[in-house]
Amino acid sequence: MQEMDTKKQFDQVINVCRTLFEKKLEDYGASWRIMRPQSITDQIYIKANRIRSLETKKVNLINEGIRPEFIAIVNYGVIGLIQINLGYSEIIDINNKEALSLYDKFITETKELMYAKNHDYNEAWRNMRTSSYTDMILTKIYRAKQIESNEGVTLASEGIDANYMDMVNYALFALIKLEYGENTC
Repeated sequence: MQEMDTKKQFDQVINVCRTLFEKKLEDYGASWRIMRPQSITDQIYIKANRIRSLETKKVNLINEGIRPEFIAIVNYGVIGLIQINLGYSEIIDINNKEALSLYDKFITETKELMYAKNHDYNEAWRNMRTSSYTDMILTKIYRAKQIESNEGVTLASEGIDANYMDMVNYALFALIKLEYGENTC
């Protein structure tokens, strides 16, 4: 029964993220196509660092909580996956329909990875604290930065794409916890 709830909850929070992504596409187009992967990693870092700062300080001076930052991590993570797949561009070279199609492709692949891991780990994420998701996202960011510094070469580790997928999934876990409450197990 829990697995069905997880799938439903995942779909609901993904829909929130996708809806915002689609609205921003209407506002800006796929302007992010010019971003190099390092810039996307840094953008995710900014979001995760703000979350950690708010979790630590317990006070925010900008009237936005952590929820919009987790949504941004999901969307920038998907953008990162798109950019890895297509490479960055000097111009906006895809239309909104193509961007949404790519978003759907990569969020589906990321979700399928979560389902496989969730099966093996038996929904352990439900017993984690939201602040742990933040720390895991930051760890994945630092891993991605190191891989970027190594020009994508790894000796025994997954690549940047796997780290982006994990960042997206940890952010989705956090959004589920924020939406449905801490005690979702």
